[in-house]
Amino acid sequence: MKFERVDGRFGDILEFAPFDVTAFLARPLVGRLATAGPVVRPVWFLWEDENFWVITGSWSRLPARLAANPRFELCVDTCDLVTGEVRQVIARGSGRVELFDLERGRRKLTRYFGPDQSTWPERFSFTEDANAQGVRWARLVPDSLRVADMSYGPVPAWTSSSPEARE
Repeated sequence: MKFERVDGRFGDILEFAPFDVTAFLARPLVGRLATAGPVVRPVWFLWEDENFWVITGSWSRLPARLAANPRFELCVDTCDLVTGEVRQVIARGSGRVELFDLERGRRKLTRYFGPDQSTWPERFSFTEDANAQGVRWARLVPDSLRVADMSYGPVPAWTSSSPEARE
């Protein structure tokens, strides 16, 4: 199903999706972000305010790529062979680089590393001077979301290639 922004928002129309898109995008999943080139890179993201937020900065080519051509496509999906869950959200839109908001950064990184910031890798221990250090947000504003649930249920044991499963 394809959903497009109306008056700048998705709003209630996402209620008609085949699964809870907001809950799905709240999971600590990896997305694949494509920009002009084409260049595809794995990213951690935060879905908030109907935008995808990706940490970037002076170490990355993403800010220059978005400045040259702001169009993007981002795919977030799952394929769990044990449960049979196969879901995807594909976003298309425009991105831009913005100043880094430390609290948003903490919300995002808590999803991936947990709430105890003392256990986070040093390179993700941002401080109030993150902007001075060149840390930025890539704000990816989707014009549309394609949502699909292709789940099929658990894989039967007999499909395994192990001899025990075939007996």
